Amino acid sequence: MVGVISDFRTKHGISHRVFCRVLGVSESWFYKHRTRKSTRREVRRQQLAEAVTEEFTASGGTYGSPKIWIQLVRQGWRVSVNTIAKLMAELGLVARKVRRRRGLTRPGKRLAAPDLVHRDFTAEDPDLVWCGDMTEIETGDGKLYLATVIDLFSRRLLGYAMGPRHDADLVVAALYMAAATRGGDVRGVIFHSDRGSEYGSRRFRRACRKLGVFQSMGRVGSCFDNAVSEAFNSVLKVEYVHRHAFATRTEARIRIATWITDFYNTRRLHSVCGFTSPIDYERDYWASLNEELAA
Repeated sequence: MVGVISDFRTKHGISHRVFCRVLGVSESWFYKHRTRKSTRREVRRQQLAEAVTEEFTASGGTYGSPKIWIQLVRQGWRVSVNTIAKLMAELGLVARKVRRRRGLTRPGKRLAAPDLVHRDFTAEDPDLVWCGDMTEIETGDGKLYLATVIDLFSRRLLGYAMGPRHDADLVVAALYMAAATRGGDVRGVIFHSDRGSEYGSRRFRRACRKLGVFQSMGRVGSCFDNAVSEAFNSVLKVEYVHRHAFATRTEARIRIATWITDFYNTRRLHSVCGFTSPIDYERDYWASLNEELAA
């Protein structure tokens, strides 16, 4: 209230005495609180507000109260998730909501691969099961298509490719990038996708055979049969694409690739990974495995 009185008085040229009388407070009360130092509780709340705002901004405005709470607890804050939620509401910090997207799946005419996943999107180790999909991004030059390959163990985006057309070349390029990320030898990996014509193409099937990858496909028109890839597409759109405008396809390529490598794989918290990033989750896995082997 002290700040309100001072600001209003300065703006309208009204004396403190008159304004205090209107509000029903004494002048002594006003001058006492005008020079009063902030309490420890007030200082802590201000620091907490700054920390919350910093984490919200660092996430690109996409983290809700649970993830921000986890980040702050890891920094040493002793605070409840409800307090974070209330403070975010007061600060007007609202995470983006997921929008529904239109699918790109166009069923191919070739015989589909069997479903080896059956909606079990978990993996106990890296490189047991990968999944992939395609999505489109609007740019000033027209549509840009993105093909992805994700490891179900860590949700790490291992491979991706972008181009002006959604064709077999794009999904093959993403698959080869994923294989290169894993050192080249990926024999025995299951790759799960929808029944899009690109994944049923002769070129993609040949690439899988060459790498020793087994294909798996969900049913047509069922987003739940490829839920992890669908979820990534939603995250990409909500947390990044819908928040930016891309003048050209080249700009979109660069900025999306940067988001993937500098944020999604390295810093974004995933509940499946115990609220760590995909790369940190894999790093912890290999460190734990090495300790067991050395014991």
